[in-house]
Amino acid sequence: MTTMNKTYKKEAKSCPFALRELLWITLVTLGTFLTWQQLGQLMSIYEDGILAGVTIGLITLGYFWPSIKTLTYWVAALTALGIWTYANNGNQYSANETAFFLKFLVSSQSATMWMSTLYVLAMVTYFAALFVKSDYVGKVASALTWSGVAFGLTGMMVRWRESYIINFDYGHIPVSSLYEVFILFTVVTTLIYLYYEQKTKTRALGGFVMLVVSAAVAFLLWYTFDKQANVIQPLVPALKSYWMKIHVPANFIGYGSFSIAAMTGLAYLLTEKLAEKRPNSPLLAKMPTLEAMDDLMYKAISLGFAFFTIATVLGAMWAAEAWGGYWSWDPKETWALIVWLNYAAWLHIRMSKGWRGSSMAWWALVGLIITAFAFLGVNMFLSGLHSYGEL
Repeated sequence: MTTMNKTYKKEAKSCPFALRELLWITLVTLGTFLTWQQLGQLMSIYEDGILAGVTIGLITLGYFWPSIKTLTYWVAALTALGIWTYANNGNQYSANETAFFLKFLVSSQSATMWMSTLYVLAMVTYFAALFVKSDYVGKVASALTWSGVAFGLTGMMVRWRESYIINFDYGHIPVSSLYEVFILFTVVTTLIYLYYEQKTKTRALGGFVMLVVSAAVAFLLWYTFDKQANVIQPLVPALKSYWMKIHVPANFIGYGSFSIAAMTGLAYLLTEKLAEKRPNSPLLAKMPTLEAMDDLMYKAISLGFAFFTIATVLGAMWAAEAWGGYWSWDPKETWALIVWLNYAAWLHIRMSKGWRGSSMAWWALVGLIITAFAFLGVNMFLSGLHSYGEL
């Protein structure tokens, strides 16, 4: 009898979890079905496969990282509000200047501005949390960061719909222009950081990571207001491919992970210096140990290297289809190879020679400079088959 009671109690406790998982699977699957029902006739068999893969991936991610469920619900609700408001205004793109919710909240441009503001506020709040004795401030910083991600994703989803509203032939996933991938970069980098924040149970690195995100926001704002880069443009022929839907996100998981590693390296170096100069500083107690930061650098670069490798292979396959060859030594391709070799060497040295500490932290920082040039510098100073990404 006692054993049966224990079993019953255990099953009772697990039921709410099982119901939540069932609800999650049902809602994600339903969303996928409705998407396919509306757009299936426009999708190739490869895009059907991508949609199925995203569905399975999102369900799995939600199981292992419950916070992603809450984020998804909020993004879905805000996106639905934006799409509904456009539909309620005759699907006119000009509605984003008159309809209240579009103008001030959920049009792609409004959501991106909210995202930018929240990211900068999060950076300031994370650093403030390092200097005050209040866990509440750190929680506020995390909430601001999660909110920024929600608005960033909402802006991307609504922009996707806007591209079809402006001109059906313009319609595309918003990862094609430098403006769009900068938004993707901030969202991906921040999401990866938030995962590590929850796994390591420390917010001390938040300000450092949000430094690079805020730098991206500064560029994004300049690019918007000085170059009007937010204007939705038709795709060039080479980008009208299902490859873009998998190559670009994989690339930016790599970029985001490398950025987190570099900012962790910066925190490592500053903490090490502070320990030498002021070993009794109260800030040291709030920072992760040097060993923990070294381990996080390794994990971030390993994740980034894996996805960057996948992205490079996918890019070569896309190039073969678009330009007739897997590799052409285009400046973008060449610098992607340099980035890949840099992090391959970093991982090789760490695993084979056992290098740790400040030398690897400096290397991670230099790696970010190399990655930034491959990401942005090539577009600014060089030209080639990827010239559609020029400033």
